Amino acid sequence: MGLVYADIKLTNENDLLLVRRNIMGPDEVKQMNVRMLVDTGAYMLSINENIQAVLQLPFVQKRRAQNADGRVVEFDVVGPVRVEFKDRLSMCMAMILPGDSEPLLGAVPMEEMDVVVLPLQQKLVVNPAHPDYALMRI
Repeated sequence: MGLVYADIKLTNENDLLLVRRNIMGPDEVKQMNVRMLVDTGAYMLSINENIQAVLQLPFVQKRRAQNADGRVVEFDVVGPVRVEFKDRLSMCMAMILPGDSEPLLGAVPMEEMDVVVLPLQQKLVVNPAHPDYALMRI
């Protein structure tokens, strides 16, 4: 099995709120399309400092996380960020990885969007069991 990547649209959710309140114009919303590594072993969405420089998401807290190599490291957490894949949507917080580290699409936004990984095809897809809507467990 190889690595799975997906094209994800990230948007500063606070900007969208300002647009709804007529404080900001739609053309001022900070957003970008990002090719992300789909990482079912990661819990959260993780973006790098370069993506954060574009989105300018507000700082929420510092949080410790365990890297793939087992080290525990403290990261800034920012948000909320709107995460879009195809017709699916999630709003979540994101950990900030250093520099231009590879961004990761973790399990929390994937569960909320009801998407699944097809490892043999190396693709992220909308859950075929629910093609017209995202189904969440409560």
